[in-house]
Amino acid sequence: MKRILILLFLVISPVDSFAQLSADTLARIDKIFDRYLPQNPGCQLSISRNGSVIFSKAWGMADLEHTIPLTTESITEAGSVSKQFTAAAVLLLEQQGKLSLDDDIRKYIPEIPDYGTPITLRRMMHHASGFRDWGSVAGIAGWPRTTKTYSNDDALDIIIHQKALNHKPGDEFLYSNSNYNLFAILVERVSGLSLADYTKNYLFEPAGMTHTQWRDDFRRIVPNRAIAYEKTATGYETDMPNEYVYGNGGLLTTTEDLLKWNEYYWNGHFGSPSLLPKQLTIEVFNNGTTYPYAAGLYVTKNKGQDYVYHTGSTAGYRALLIRYPQEKLSIAWLSNTSQFDATSNNVVKEIENLFVADRSDKNAASKSESATSTMAKNSNSVKPNSLQDYIGTYYSEEAQATFSLKESGGKLILNQAPGVNLDLVATGQDTFKAAASSRGLGGAVITFQRDKKSVKGFNVTIPRARNVSFKKQ
Repeated sequence: MKRILILLFLVISPVDSFAQLSADTLARIDKIFDRYLPQNPGCQLSISRNGSVIFSKAWGMADLEHTIPLTTESITEAGSVSKQFTAAAVLLLEQQGKLSLDDDIRKYIPEIPDYGTPITLRRMMHHASGFRDWGSVAGIAGWPRTTKTYSNDDALDIIIHQKALNHKPGDEFLYSNSNYNLFAILVERVSGLSLADYTKNYLFEPAGMTHTQWRDDFRRIVPNRAIAYEKTATGYETDMPNEYVYGNGGLLTTTEDLLKWNEYYWNGHFGSPSLLPKQLTIEVFNNGTTYPYAAGLYVTKNKGQDYVYHTGSTAGYRALLIRYPQEKLSIAWLSNTSQFDATSNNVVKEIENLFVADRSDKNAASKSESATSTMAKNSNSVKPNSLQDYIGTYYSEEAQATFSLKESGGKLILNQAPGVNLDLVATGQDTFKAAASSRGLGGAVITFQRDKKSVKGFNVTIPRARNVSFKKQ
């Protein structure tokens, strides 16, 4: 009889969790998610208000090869939503008296070069350290993430080869995964436990996150894991993060577990006293300005209300975790497909419109135009100096890569790797740009350096790694 009652509870409880929602609301949610067809990769959505789950459902397939449906218990990867957990581990270590956010990272990882100014843990937490993104540097070399089985040790090796920073620490916000990979290494050196074990003991288990772990070993069997996919012209292909690197991403979890985390720390249960204020603290830059990034969380406004969130994207996985504090509302979404990245309407935004009141001042709309809308755009190429000036072989100690440049058909061609040749388009004197589709060098700006008149090298700049140096051999 007891077993029958338990089975009845398991069957009835999902329905009861929707009891607060009208039939019309449920129908509208299903309409929003009807793009996730039953036979294709899908997603999970869970919503809580006032600490109670009011909606939780999954659509689509977790495993196309074995025809396994996605459920609310399918383990999916959270991408950079993971960063808040890594940041929380560092905040807790500070509360335990084992470090200070004002410590220089070289106190714990002395292998990092001395750039002439301290790089504090606080600057790193808020992406104001200046560290180049190690994955971007690896991409410049022709080996973007997911093309090799990188580990945190590999990330560290790339980081310590950088002879310069993107900018002076504290000057600006520039997103870099390097900060959070270094945090994973720091947690292990300071606590004696891996980040995976430390967070399991001090975050996941106390919060009741029974379906959560890290992808610190991508070969480990993870029961109920949803496979990630990319849409192709003929169907789907797997797109998995086959790498050991984690801390910047790599959290394996469910939407319901993410809601448990939100309720745990928003209700002041994380840390003693609560570390919630520190998790929400915004960094002040050297010039007194700020950027709305706290401890692995964006803290801003939406619909006239406070809005705390982070997105995630790793290989084919996509993620979003949201909190509206005034509404006491949390929304968690995880997907195992990148198929809808280019879709103009975002499913979670549509869900927000259903559940969140718009309290914004309609009369206070900004009249200023976007800088990009008024900026003159000139995509025409310009005639550079003689292309013969640039021909040669170049080596970068920072990217640990060798490029060769040649002229062909009146164009400057960069050989990035065997069989990978990129057309460079001149945009100014001694300045070129790589095509957007280039492997790891998409849209890169290449600026040649001269000694008197002869070319001595060039710098490569992409969004998260500026002025990576190559010397002419």
